[in-house]
Amino acid sequence: MASKKANNRLIEELHETAEGLHSLGLITKKRMLEYEYLRNLTVQPMPAAKIKSLRERVRISQAVLAAILNTSVSTVQKWEVGDKKPSGPSLKLLSLIERKGLNAVL
Repeated sequence: MASKKANNRLIEELHETAEGLHSLGLITKKRMLEYEYLRNLTVQPMPAAKIKSLRERVRISQAVLAAILNTSVSTVQKWEVGDKKPSGPSLKLLSLIERKGLNAVL
């Protein structure tokens, strides 16, 4: 449970930082709205087969997906065979790609 509290605190601190940057004009209103959307986005776990089919549907390699998600190729490989499961920002970005397409995260 402490981990969940720490995650929530971190999210709130990041939000405060983003608001400060926005008030200084360093983050656009559009980018701030995108951040708000991602902050409040709830996602369901994504099974291995779904991750692989999503990647194939948007026609990118494991290496490209890893770069987009700021993770390693081996992590993407492990997700696709079910040895690991994406979580946190990676899961949110995968969900966003699934719903809105690849351009939503580029």
